[in-house]
Amino acid sequence: MVDRKLFAGHAVRRMRRRAGLTQAAMAEALGVSASYLNLIERNQRPLTAGLMLRLAEVYDFDARTLSAGEPGGGADAIRRRLADPIFADLEIDRAELEEWLSGAPGGAEAFARAYDRGGAGTAASDAPDPGTVVRREIERWRNHFADLDTAAEGLADELRQQAGDLFGAMAERLRVKHQLSIRILPLEVLPDVRVRLDLHARQLQLSETLDPPSRVFALARQLALLEARGEIDALVRGGAFTDRAAERLYRRHLTGYYAAAVMMPYARFLRACEATGYDLELIRRRFGASAEQVAHRLTTLSRVGARGLPFLMLRTDRAGQVSKRFAGASGSPLVEGPGLCPLLDTFAVFQRPDERIVQLVELEDGSRWFTSSRCVGPAGGWSGAVRARFAVTLGLAAEAAGVLAAARGLDLTGGATPIGAGCRACTRADCPQRSAPPAGRTLLLNDRETGVSPFGFAGD
Repeated sequence: MVDRKLFAGHAVRRMRRRAGLTQAAMAEALGVSASYLNLIERNQRPLTAGLMLRLAEVYDFDARTLSAGEPGGGADAIRRRLADPIFADLEIDRAELEEWLSGAPGGAEAFARAYDRGGAGTAASDAPDPGTVVRREIERWRNHFADLDTAAEGLADELRQQAGDLFGAMAERLRVKHQLSIRILPLEVLPDVRVRLDLHARQLQLSETLDPPSRVFALARQLALLEARGEIDALVRGGAFTDRAAERLYRRHLTGYYAAAVMMPYARFLRACEATGYDLELIRRRFGASAEQVAHRLTTLSRVGARGLPFLMLRTDRAGQVSKRFAGASGSPLVEGPGLCPLLDTFAVFQRPDERIVQLVELEDGSRWFTSSRCVGPAGGWSGAVRARFAVTLGLAAEAAGVLAAARGLDLTGGATPIGAGCRACTRADCPQRSAPPAGRTLLLNDRETGVSPFGFAGD
């Protein structure tokens, strides 16, 4: 497994100040030197596992809150916000960003909140849409909600003791504990609805068009609404949303997160991933989940002391519109561009719907990523119905991808396709696929010569 270094100086400093301690006093209690603690607080040294345990012992805190409490979600999340074209001329480098987070964590958090909510003086039409606001909150947690995982894992263990069939066990729990029966209804009865809760009849009604993974997910989601309300409510309150639609979208995400965690309990899922080399098809069958459900779950594996590989996920349609973006713990700028690079093999899966297509790519910052894409369709459908199709892409830093079953035989140090984060965010000057000049750069037109790219533009 790949375990990222945790720089949490701001959290340690906040803890020390709340306790009313000097650096010398806290250092003595932790058994380290004051100079070393000073380096940690300034994010010049990572927080080691041993020191994290010592902090938990001495000051009785939950270590999981360290990464969740980073201002603006941490350096990676702030950097993704700064990738917005409106900041293109500022050229804030990594060192400057780290200095900002270390020296003024409150200011960084204020910037993140203002950016995510459009700013107090921003016109309503210019404010971020609810989906963007929710995604920022999800990424602040790196799409890992430890309390939901723990609760879902406990429920999954109970259900396994009741019956080997997860659907049957959940149906029985809903019947006995919540007085809800399950009914599968024909298409003509539910022509435009796939799942309906009929409280008058005390029924959870499912369309016959749903496939088995979607039926299991529907029951798990209903259990989330009934049995994980406290955990979900607490997370929603922490999001402090000012927009009702954003709040409801976030609640929907958390409900789905819990449902997926019941279907694929954290410890068992991680063991299966590591034992099979993250063989996605085998894992999908083992847990009775869909390919998209497994892809979602792979972005959530950030449990302290039991981290999985840090995957990113994108879901795209044929027109290149991205309907889902999860960076998870990957910190990848791939999820933040204004569009997708057409040189990414994501789009090839629509012509090869039964295949998983892998690719090695290199971004402008020199980072290399292993990507794995396949075509998926939402559950439901019947003869003559319009069938939606999406491309789901998983990405992983190339240096971590050697253990993947899908990467066997691929030279991860060899040639990679140079891509950008969409033409408006990409500054590669020699790309023949370019469809627009990068934002913030002056367009250069020359009638006497034609370059590789149809758009010439000024440099920095």
